[in-house]
Amino acid sequence: MQRKPVVVIMAAGMGSRYGGLKQIDPVGSQGEALLDYSLYDAWQAGFETAVIIIKKAIAKDFMELVAPRLEKSPLKIRYAYQELDHIPEGFQVPEGRTKPWGTTHAVLCAREAIGNNPFLVLNADDFYGRTAFAQAYQWLIQNDQPNSYCMVGYEVGHTVTESGGVTRGICEYDENGYLTRIVECKGIEKYEGGIRMPDSSGQWHDIPEKHPVSMNMWGFQPDFLDTIDAEFPVFLREEMPRDPAKAEFLLPTTVGLLVGAGRCSVKVLTTPDTWHGVTYAADKPKVVAALKALTDAGKYPDGLWK
Repeated sequence: MQRKPVVVIMAAGMGSRYGGLKQIDPVGSQGEALLDYSLYDAWQAGFETAVIIIKKAIAKDFMELVAPRLEKSPLKIRYAYQELDHIPEGFQVPEGRTKPWGTTHAVLCAREAIGNNPFLVLNADDFYGRTAFAQAYQWLIQNDQPNSYCMVGYEVGHTVTESGGVTRGICEYDENGYLTRIVECKGIEKYEGGIRMPDSSGQWHDIPEKHPVSMNMWGFQPDFLDTIDAEFPVFLREEMPRDPAKAEFLLPTTVGLLVGAGRCSVKVLTTPDTWHGVTYAADKPKVVAALKALTDAGKYPDGLWK
């Protein structure tokens, strides 16, 4: 029997630049958060089960403010919890550390809820557009080979904000559309001459507006869970000591290392959709306006889960 793809939404991040719990901040006319729109688009694409990763510190607010609304959706909702102490035996949380272990760790924390199913993983605080979900779902149901994954790539010009710098995975791929390299870059910004990014020495470099970037929307086979379960102790042993308070086990870095070592293939699916997100508090009015325009145009109902 064919395994049904599961959509996994990461909502455990702290949102330090935004200044609040942007995972549950309302942006829709009926109080919907961005994750509601992702779940709606996932359902429209064919997904039937969703796993939402949160942390216990926001569980009470999430269950009171968001969960009752999601219960009205046609999706089967499961929850997983990302916590600092979810680490292998023999390791300890560094003294004073409060920052989550990162997006790869979030997926690992959801292993039981995902089960032996292919899955699409994405951020809770990003609006991806329906095309991305439709493409990813079709890829996941048509491809079931181990170590064969996919990523939805966006034009960088569709993913920047007027409010400040953003972090994106700068991608390169071959003539067949398979990822060859991905580098996580912080501080990408719009300026009067276009779009630019800083290098490790602080020098600025222009990026073409159509250059592909990752927005942390990945499609994985279930074997990926075994891989990251084995890689997490390596990260804790080799990478974490370099920055005990802030080192993160991140999906772009993890996938990039696997690709570089020839341990997996990643098909880059491209989308013309424009990203919307609340990286900064100043982004929210623009996101609200964009979603209202989409609703007025008939792309979404006024009230997703009536």
